[in-house]
Amino acid sequence: MMKKWLSAAVCSMMVAVPASYVMAQTHPAGSKADYDAAVKQADDNYKAAKGKCDGMSGNAKDVCKAEAKRDHDVAKADAEARRDGTEKAHAKAMKTKADRDYDVAKEMCDDKSGNDKDVCKKDAKTAHEKALGEAKVDKAAATGTRTDVAEARRDARKDTTDAAYKADKERCDAMTGDSKDKCVADVKAKYAR
Repeated sequence: MMKKWLSAAVCSMMVAVPASYVMAQTHPAGSKADYDAAVKQADDNYKAAKGKCDGMSGNAKDVCKAEAKRDHDVAKADAEARRDGTEKAHAKAMKTKADRDYDVAKEMCDDKSGNDKDVCKKDAKTAHEKALGEAKVDKAAATGTRTDVAEARRDARKDTTDAAYKADKERCDAMTGDSKDKCVADVKAKYAR
């Protein structure tokens, strides 16, 4: 009798633990009122931030506008994710943040010139690919199988590595002669290319 009870208890824990784990992985859905308030706050913050940008000029103004747009879009995406309460919505918000951070980073690169600007843009692309990869893995974890998650991780790692390789190789372009050749060889060895 005791053996059957223990067996039943162990079996029920095996079912309860994964179910509680899944419940912990989903975000509770928010109310429409909370969503509307968050969107209104995001719109108000955006207007105020754009107002601050008006007193600036040149690339500083462009960066300011890009940051204001990023903050607005991310706040709205986060509000949607909270409203929907799903991992898929959370992954979409992560992608929005990655895209807007990339826009800001590219805009910041415009202050630079020559190879420094090229390296800056490639570094921004690397950071963007990494963030997108994380969002894709989160989405796969929420909606797919283990195989989907493994494939998303593999793809994310490849995309990030490719972008990092290009950024490191771009750094070599500022060099000349033997130092450039050594730099390129080191980069190729680092990334097994």
